[in-house]
Order: sequence, then structure tokens, then C-alpha cells
Amino acid sequence: MDRLATLDLFIRIVDRGSFSAAAAACGVSRPVATAAIKALEGRLGTRLLQRSTRHVRPTVEGSAYYRRCIAILADLEDADRDAAGTVSGILRVDAVGYLARTILLPALPEFLARHPALTVHLGEGERFVDLVREGVDCVVRAGHLTDSDMVARPLGVMEEVTVASPDYLARHGIPATPEDLEGHQMIGFVSSRTGQPLPLEFTHEDEVIEIILPTPLLVSGAETSAAAARQGFGLVQAPRYRFLDDLANGRLIEVLPDFPPTPTPLSVLYPSNRQLSPRVRVFVDWLVEIIDSRSFL
Repeated sequence: MDRLATLDLFIRIVDRGSFSAAAAACGVSRPVATAAIKALEGRLGTRLLQRSTRHVRPTVEGSAYYRRCIAILADLEDADRDAAGTVSGILRVDAVGYLARTILLPALPEFLARHPALTVHLGEGERFVDLVREGVDCVVRAGHLTDSDMVARPLGVMEEVTVASPDYLARHGIPATPEDLEGHQMIGFVSSRTGQPLPLEFTHEDEVIEIILPTPLLVSGAETSAAAARQGFGLVQAPRYRFLDDLANGRLIEVLPDFPPTPTPLSVLYPSNRQLSPRVRVFVDWLVEIIDSRSFL
């Protein structure tokens, strides 16, 4: 392998903690990858990686070398882009499914027209994604963020609503205030962080009221939650844009509009320990642009 290919291989080994995964990503065999790293360590006269049966991690010298390699390859990619006037390669993005289908996909042809040499690999998910280990460049997520290992660029704030089906409200009544929710039930959306259902939130002036109602159904997916609301399982809260069609055609009815849930921030995240690649930079800038210019939120 040439020196640049070896640097790329070394970065992938550190990112994924695995010779096999890195070799597969680079399109070489495990023995070729092992020989390349041994040759690199021999040339430098220092050990870069600590190997165990389950994991590979960098030594102190390897961590310093990794940071330099990241900067070198990012600078080279910038130089190639500037010389060619294009951004190329595969951009791996992960987004919550409904966001991916209703916000990203309709606008994506415009982005690809700007960067025809770029391929977007769009994944859908609501779970936590280890960007570095899974080879994902950035994720689009809703909610308040606590992961300090990521750089979060705010995209906007989504208005939330409380909804229920007409059948459910016919059986349980239409509450006028949060105090009227006794006897009601909610669809329990289970937090991926705590494993517990999230409470319903209602705001009144500067006060936030949290209420947990009986939960005949617990769910961990946004689509399942919305489908359960349509079938009358209980009250549910989600961004308004998710239910625009349901509210318009009467499948769902907004409840307690004078006591809205707290709004939900929308952000794009990428690793803080890596220099931002041209692919991610142009995508993040474009994403901010389309959110600002269109009435998604």
C-alpha cells in the first residue's frame, strides 16, 4: 500500500477499533492491512496500536499520529476539491425516518445537482449512533443533546402538539386544561437513554407541567407512536409537521392547544475530534440553508 492509503487504513483502524472492519472498508484483506501497519510502525520506529483479542486502540504515540493523519488527509481532500472545483465520494448521513422522508428527500435532488460527484448514503434511525465506529459522517436529530463528544449545529426549533383520535376523545372526553387529564391515557414513548416512557409536557406562561398518564402501550418508534394515536390508544405528543395531514383530514385532533408542549430543537451532529471534511461541510451548510428558507418547522 502507498503512504496515503496506509494513513487512511490507520485512521479507519483507530475509528473502528478493528483491523478486519478497517480492511474491509479499504477493500484489502486482513493480512494486507496487518502487514501495512507493521511496516508503518517499523518505518516510524514506534508502536502505534495496542492489540487485544477484542479491540484495537492507539498508544499515546498512535493517538498523536492519528490526529496528524486526520489533518493531513483533510487538507489533501480540501486541496483536491479546490483544484477540481468539486466535492466527491460517499457522504453517510443518518436521520430519524420521518425527517429523512419529509425534509431531506424532497430537497436532496437540489443538493446532488450542486455536487454531482457526491453520493449520499441516507440511513434511518432513532437510536444513538456511534458515528466514528459505524463510519457515519453526520446525523440529524431532534431533541435536547447531551453528548459532549459531538459538535451540534442548531437547525431550528420544531413546534410540538398534543393529539388524539376522534374515537379516543369520544370515549375519554376533550380536556380543557391539563388538570382535566385524570382518566385519560397516553401512548408511552420509551426514551432510548433512560428506558422509561417520556412524560407529557404542557406549558402555561413560564411554567412547564410534566404529566405521566397510564400507558396501555409502550413504543420505541415514532411511526408506531403515530399509528397508535390514529387507532385510539391514547394521547401522544410530537412535532406538528408530523401530523399536518392527520390534522387536516380529521384522523387526529389537537388537544389542549392553549397548553402546548415545549418545542423541540433540531440539530445536525458530527464528531468533534475530527476535522470537518468538505463533504460534511457542504452538506451541513446546505441543510442550514434549506431549513431557513422553507417552512418545515
